[in-house]
Amino acid sequence: MKLVQAQVSKFRNILDSGTVEIQPDVTCMVGKNESGKTAFLHALYRLRPARSNVKFDARKQYPAWRAKNDARSGTDLESVRPAKAVFELDAEDIAAVEAALGKGVLTGNTLEFERTYKGDSYHILECDEKAAVRNILADLSLPKPASDMATRCHNLKALRAAAQQMAETEDTVEAGQAVSNEIASKYGDDSAAAAAWKVLDPRVPKFFYFHEYAALPYSVDVQHILTAAETELDDKQLTARTLLRMAAADDEYLLNPDYEERKRELENVANALTEDVLKYWSQNPRLRVLPDITQTAIANPQGKHVVVHELKIRIWDDRHMLSLPFDEHSTGFRWFFSFLAAFSEYEHSDVPVVILLDEPALGLHARAQADFLRFIDERLTERHQVVFTTHSPFMVQPGKLERVRMVEDKGREHGTTVSAEILSTDRDTLFPLQGALGYDMAQHLFIAPHNLIVEGTSDFTYMQVISDHFKEDGSRQCLDDRWSIVPVGGAECVPTFVALLGTHLDLTVLVDSQKKGHQRLMNLAQKGILDGKRIITIGGLIGQKLADIEDLFSPGDYLKLFNKAFGKTYKATDLKGTDPIVNKLARLEGIDRFDHGKPADVFLRSRDSLVPSLSKDSLDQFEDLFKAINATLPSN
Repeated sequence: MKLVQAQVSKFRNILDSGTVEIQPDVTCMVGKNESGKTAFLHALYRLRPARSNVKFDARKQYPAWRAKNDARSGTDLESVRPAKAVFELDAEDIAAVEAALGKGVLTGNTLEFERTYKGDSYHILECDEKAAVRNILADLSLPKPASDMATRCHNLKALRAAAQQMAETEDTVEAGQAVSNEIASKYGDDSAAAAAWKVLDPRVPKFFYFHEYAALPYSVDVQHILTAAETELDDKQLTARTLLRMAAADDEYLLNPDYEERKRELENVANALTEDVLKYWSQNPRLRVLPDITQTAIANPQGKHVVVHELKIRIWDDRHMLSLPFDEHSTGFRWFFSFLAAFSEYEHSDVPVVILLDEPALGLHARAQADFLRFIDERLTERHQVVFTTHSPFMVQPGKLERVRMVEDKGREHGTTVSAEILSTDRDTLFPLQGALGYDMAQHLFIAPHNLIVEGTSDFTYMQVISDHFKEDGSRQCLDDRWSIVPVGGAECVPTFVALLGTHLDLTVLVDSQKKGHQRLMNLAQKGILDGKRIITIGGLIGQKLADIEDLFSPGDYLKLFNKAFGKTYKATDLKGTDPIVNKLARLEGIDRFDHGKPADVFLRSRDSLVPSLSKDSLDQFEDLFKAINATLPSN
């Protein structure tokens, strides 16, 4: 089951966040300080918390500037639902419901879940009570009078009433009892939706929230941590409890007076944590975790001596040949280590969780933040979804901007809003994205006075090689030397790139005509961020509704590249359909998509032999493209 949407309303500075689409793997919420990012995570956490030490509280969390007026106008603040989550059921979830209730009862594949400030929860499932009635009757053999009465029922309430009526009629007493028993065994007193919820409830993910204040303390009282109720512990202590549980937290080991046994268990934990830390911590690979438990006899208020067990954590630095208490190491390292310890509770647990990270890795160096992003992609998303907030450019991945959600506080009238639309009017909100994109571009040295934005490296290769050929040959028009061709990593990144930098750079955009992002580009043109005349589509150039850069080649020319790249022997007559040639070839291969970069790589490596052999049709179409692009250059 996946979280697909979330919405927060009337919680702290959020009046209505709007419906926020959640990615199946990682969602990155970007916004400046005090914009409402943390409030959004806090509301989700309280909706269905993995830890029981938090809850909603209208007195503290209802928007303060609205509370009095809303209460006076008749709003019951305790009944307000500040958070809603929509989950998408997978095949296993649906199968579990069908195993309990039969086929056809569950008619939808989504579950909506809400909770009030008072703590009451509500869920919405699409269910068919007629199917529930059919499934119950299908397992029974009823006499005709009882069968006729039961089949006229369209829901469980009516069937229960009919069963009661049967039980009171002499000829159908047994039938009525049989129907009542069957209903009770599957549904009890529940409706179909309530019964389906009971099956799904253990499968619905909970929310695990982690922030800087949940970092491990240097020293904790082991007995208190192990025996106190979860509601009595703060987040730091709960993180420590997780670490102790990793070490088989019971009297036999951790509280064992035998130092050797106690030490051995702790070293096992230390080894596991050290291995994890060093795999994703490139800043200093010569650290080792050294947890220990000390035993100290002290006098209690009654004058009796008791033994206090304290967990202490030190970090050994082999580079400098010394160890330091955990709380004397860098903020970034303490955060990273603490998160690894806290996450261990859920990494292999059967309890599904969505991980909420509030400003993760904020104390880490830029390279270490990249390490943590790698940790998210390699470890966390293997079994869990991740939603994290940030205002660091180094926590935004330019190649994965579909993950980004913009968080803006629009004042008391509108509150905080969350959107996938990056056309924010607030420069501070946009800065992390601009910083991430700028850093990525600086790394690739692409920025120039006049930039031609293309989707990927294949576009770059074909255009650059053929333009160079035209320039050397001198008989056809090549790309103007002023152009810098900028591949932005895919069609989905083109509108984002233009939105962020279109007002600051001289841009012309080349796109494949069928991409969804084309409409977003037109929207940018309407808003004055990009000149609409500087959007060139391959399809518009060659007069086809659907076209890719590869369609500028004649079918025979592109097949030479494809066959050489993949060891095939296809001919133009093998291609069927009127769609782009890459789609025709994928269909011929029986796959959804092939690597478009391989034919481009062949073209680049064998350009001396392949370019002169290109047909007139191919050369004409590429020349027409270069003319169209050059025509968009400013005249001065």
